[in-house]
Amino acid sequence: MSNIKPLYDRVVIKRVEEEKLSAGGIVIPDSATEKPIKGNVIAVGDGKALDNGTVRAPKVKVGDQVLFGKYSGTEVKLDGTDYLVVKEDDIFAILG
Repeated sequence: MSNIKPLYDRVVIKRVEEEKLSAGGIVIPDSATEKPIKGNVIAVGDGKALDNGTVRAPKVKVGDQVLFGKYSGTEVKLDGTDYLVVKEDDIFAILG
């Protein structure tokens, strides 16, 4: 991946593809699957600028696996790979 550094409280995420096989063993076609809401953090900005001038450090770090909103962020393509750029507020949870 090219060297990317998001600004402020933005986070770059690479989506984790969901299983294409149902619990019953049925193969699910691409047209019937929804976009995954789980991904790996690729890059993190410096943090959110607060009203008093300080910067709040981000809670997520590179390598974290996170859950985010289905329609969150902006999709970008870098070096042939699809990424999602979201605000840290759009991330719901860090998976352990």
